Amino acid sequence: MDVLIYLIPVALLLGLFGLAGFLWSLKSGQYDDLEGAKYRILQDDDVPERDQPRHPSRPGAGDGNGADKGGRP
Repeated sequence: MDVLIYLIPVALLLGLFGLAGFLWSLKSGQYDDLEGAKYRILQDDDVPERDQPRHPSRPGAGDGNGADKGGRP
């Protein structure tokens, strides 16, 4: 029974922390845009492959002699 002297204040303190966190999230606007998250996943943010260079930037690299793969020419 002596444990209840410690458990009740700890439970009340944790409840107050939870309530404070919830009130902070309301004030900071965490729940303002509930519909946007389901549409945000559908937006494509990837870079298309046509914008990436297809040829290596070094002249002579990838010319088919195996030098670019660590092999001997």
